[in-house]
Amino acid sequence: MPDQETIERAREDAREGKSSSTQAGEFVREEIHHIREGKHGARSAQQAIAIGLSKARRAGVKLSPPKGSASLKKKAAQDERAGEHPRRKISRTRSRATERALERESGRSASKSSLSKQTKKAAASRGKRSRSEAAIKAARTRKDRAA
Repeated sequence: MPDQETIERAREDAREGKSSSTQAGEFVREEIHHIREGKHGARSAQQAIAIGLSKARRAGVKLSPPKGSASLKKKAAQDERAGEHPRRKISRTRSRATERALERESGRSASKSSLSKQTKKAAASRGKRSRSEAAIKAARTRKDRAA
């Protein structure tokens, strides 16, 4: 279950008209913080991001379906459906099993170097034009622009 603070930040982003990926970024950020403070670990930076995106879908953030296997798309659809009915009882047994499995994983997946490596790998899979446009948009939409 995401922190109430995270849900509120995501809702604020939605009110400000920011993209769904920006809203989901709040949940990914929270997940990275959990790993860094030792609440649990993750096998890789990708897993940490995936957990955050899953939480975002369950909190009602409208994200596009992921590219990948049918089982991955099925899980994302399941998360979206869960987001439509947020007050369902969560299985205590399954929750505890997941939590214990994550607790056994390393905290290194949220280190600066592993996140940097993941970011560079994700950017490299995009085209040059796409990366350039993203950088231009980031500069244009940055909050504290130096005047």
